[in-house]
Amino acid sequence: MLAVAEHLDTVNLPHDRAVIEGILDRSERSFAGEIEAADRELLFVLEDLSAKRIIGTSIIYAQHGTKRAPHIFFRVENDERYSVTIDRYMVHRTLRIGYNYNGPTEIGGLILLPEFRRSAQALGKALSYVRFLYMRMHRSLFRNQVLSELLPPLEADGTSKLWEALGRRFTGLTYQEADRLSKDNKEFINALFPDDPIHTELLPDDVQAIIGQVGEDTRAVEKMLRRIGFDYAEQIDPFDGGPHFSANTDDITIVRDAREVEVRDGESGGDRKWAIIGVETPGTRPQFRAVGARVTADANSVGLSEECRGRLGVEVGQKVWLSFG
Repeated sequence: MLAVAEHLDTVNLPHDRAVIEGILDRSERSFAGEIEAADRELLFVLEDLSAKRIIGTSIIYAQHGTKRAPHIFFRVENDERYSVTIDRYMVHRTLRIGYNYNGPTEIGGLILLPEFRRSAQALGKALSYVRFLYMRMHRSLFRNQVLSELLPPLEADGTSKLWEALGRRFTGLTYQEADRLSKDNKEFINALFPDDPIHTELLPDDVQAIIGQVGEDTRAVEKMLRRIGFDYAEQIDPFDGGPHFSANTDDITIVRDAREVEVRDGESGGDRKWAIIGVETPGTRPQFRAVGARVTADANSVGLSEECRGRLGVEVGQKVWLSFG
């Protein structure tokens, strides 16, 4: 896990042994149902079975935004002005701090080691889509809206131009200090950030240009999210300016189209399409397993190869969940 976290080192998955141990503990208790539904944090890992090592991660936060820890963001709005005297119409982009105390489900922590990206097995897609399949399998545990906070263009040292031009002036904190502190305590944002809208024209041009923009390394994630029903929510992260994408949970194609089907032998024949397949088997470790694979399927069954059945730990005749992506 530490080796994977080192490649991104974000607040959701920092390269810090103590924090990673805490994430693993919360995830194990979340899957076991030992934590209240709203507080569950579910970590999924992608395993290279031949090397017996973890090569990627993704996370579901069952609810991001509560009374004790609100979801905080900047609303990106337009302030329209018109002067009759000089016949001048102006539209000013503004940032207004917002708080959500009854927040959405959030997805995050998506990391795949560089050498496994753009593979024929669509590993990144499997790692992302497994979360939506799990949401459908346990729909009552999750909110009616799903949020994804995408990374913006950052500087080479990992700092944010937006934070240096705005947040640091209001808080006196570095970007890294504020990002880490906000994970457990967001009070300083409410106390120190202005409630009035901030006109972006007052910021340097290069800072204005990155507001709501997706970083180069995150464009593939943006494309993937848009394909399954997400869209830009006209909100950005107050620290780095990264855009927030959202979708109604039941409108996300992976959730909407998921169904439970019976396993049959699928060694040959038929038109194969890529799908995410998951199964839950209480009393086993791991209790939940999933694979991404090209399969044949009809309304009531899916053909899985012997290798695929082995990875899932299922036999012909058992039930699995399936959704095409």
